[in-house]
Amino acid sequence: MRVMGLDVGERRIGVAVSDPTATIATPLETLRRRAGKRPPFAALSELARAHEVEALVVGLPLSPAGDETDWCREVRALGDGLAERLGVPVHYVDERYTSVQAERAVRGSGLPRHKREDKARVDRAAAVLILQSWLDRREGA
Repeated sequence: MRVMGLDVGERRIGVAVSDPTATIATPLETLRRRAGKRPPFAALSELARAHEVEALVVGLPLSPAGDETDWCREVRALGDGLAERLGVPVHYVDERYTSVQAERAVRGSGLPRHKREDKARVDRAAAVLILQSWLDRREGA
């Protein structure tokens, strides 16, 4: 079973996908979002179908105190809408601090500076962290 992970931001959506055994998450792509426009449902659906995704994992941007924010409602709308289009379940996970962890991981990767500072790379890395945390918890359950 392949699972797709999403790090949804205002400007970009980082996408990761699991291997067929739903054990390891790998970065896939970063999609651009245009201000005031609908989320890129068609592009996300196309990626999900191409990778035969059977479930979605979406990072939920809770406040530092753990409360849902206004942005959480928009993220849930995107996740629920995509899950409905694909006919797959969607799972939400706390994504607090994943962008910071992803940025640290990318900076420490040894890549050239221009690649380390690529925000799309950081968004993909955050999607990997979100998906991998869900995969690991699922394995331990």
